[in-house]
Amino acid sequence: MLDFLKPPVLTIQEFFILAGRTIRSIPRRPHYLNDLLMQMDIIGVGSLPIVLLTGFFSGVVMGLQMSRALQTYGAVSQTGPIVAITLVREMGPVLTAVAAAGRNSSGIASELGSMKVTEQIDAMRALGTDPILKLVKPRFLATSFMLPCLTAIADFVGMIGGYIIAIGLLHLTSAEYWNGAYRALEYDDLAQGLIKPFIFGMVVSLVGCFYGLRTTGGTQGVGRATTQAVVVAIVWIFALNALITKIFVSR
Repeated sequence: MLDFLKPPVLTIQEFFILAGRTIRSIPRRPHYLNDLLMQMDIIGVGSLPIVLLTGFFSGVVMGLQMSRALQTYGAVSQTGPIVAITLVREMGPVLTAVAAAGRNSSGIASELGSMKVTEQIDAMRALGTDPILKLVKPRFLATSFMLPCLTAIADFVGMIGGYIIAIGLLHLTSAEYWNGAYRALEYDDLAQGLIKPFIFGMVVSLVGCFYGLRTTGGTQGVGRATTQAVVVAIVWIFALNALITKIFVSR
């Protein structure tokens, strides 16, 4: 029984050690600003198309799903508030983080895994460069900063998708939809919608870096690490989403 528990416990321990070393490295020099800006471009701008599509069609689907129920109860005027609250609180942060996990966590794991199996990271250490500062910190900061920005964009595009359905199928006016959406949102909703992607961004980057840095077994190991990074990152996202939601609901 104990032998069965050792590998997962050791993995969790190593992950939190990496997280602690990464957080401690934030104020340390050198900062590698060029690497940080490059990662922000790759993670943020590179993820923009998939985030736009995900957010838009999420808003469209929510508008379509709500149309039948709201028409039944004669409450079509509540389409804007429902779409806005659902997107800002839950769908926007979670779907954006899942898209980022599928694109960026796997990319980070494969990139660092390839460097690990080709001994580039060992050469980096031999030359006196800390891989945490050079490789992990820029990806950690870039993902943590860009994911809230991507989430805000996804929320807005999703509301536009809901607006198209509200205008086309429910025959609402623009004022009814946007005024309802604006008045439904409170500061707690906005805080929840920005705190979640910030935490998700940290997890997505750390999981990708963790599995990339512990890759073994050549090219097959790189593929295995990439798959593990995506699966674990998505599981973390849903678990943390439930925890954060519980904290906000209990306030």
